[in-house]
Amino acid sequence: MTSLPLMDNLLLFGMVGSTAYGLAGPGSDVDRLGVYAAPTVAFHGLTPPTGRDATVVSHTPDTTIHEAAKAATLMLGGNPTVNEILWLPDELYEVRTPLGDEMIGIRSAFLSAKQTRDSYFGYAKSQLKRLVDTGQFQSKMRKRQAKHGRHLLRLLDQGFALYATGQLPIRVENPQRYIDFGEAVAADPAAARPALAEAEARFDSVRSVLPAEPDRAAVEAWLLRVRRAHLDPA
Repeated sequence: MTSLPLMDNLLLFGMVGSTAYGLAGPGSDVDRLGVYAAPTVAFHGLTPPTGRDATVVSHTPDTTIHEAAKAATLMLGGNPTVNEILWLPDELYEVRTPLGDEMIGIRSAFLSAKQTRDSYFGYAKSQLKRLVDTGQFQSKMRKRQAKHGRHLLRLLDQGFALYATGQLPIRVENPQRYIDFGEAVAADPAAARPALAEAEARFDSVRSVLPAEPDRAAVEAWLLRVRRAHLDPA
């Protein structure tokens, strides 16, 4: 971690990425994601922790920690990566405080139907564009391209599950399916197009259980509880 004091303010912290999905290989990094609460007084000065200043990133190991307000904003925007911290299996959490549990308890409040579809399906389309625009990687880059392929398919599957059921499955059911798909995409990026078309048809075939708009009032109430809990009595 880059900032020891930050550890005292962690609300949620856990292992995400390939380890969480069940897609990690022998050389895979272990990624961690967290949510922290900045002291409330920090928002009263000239340089409150907003934007880039509200995120702490470390590469030893790979770790990203967002301040509570920024994390909530990203989740309300449907960010697939940040959203994961609210849906991890219990054993993947390394820090889980009462306020973190409250955030998990209102995880559905961050969701809306159109935003979920646009975020997951849109992110997968951007992954495909990267693959096609890049073209054939050199052999030493094939591993990276296969990884992009695996995560494209995962985004499509997870996004549809969340859209259709209101639940986000983190660990994939059949890891080999994603591995095989990644290898096929590494050989020919255009091989991803049918999966994208199939996913679009699946989205079109169901009526989402998610609301038209997120419950911003519930999220705001949680954030205010965080601010009260981290208000310096002095």
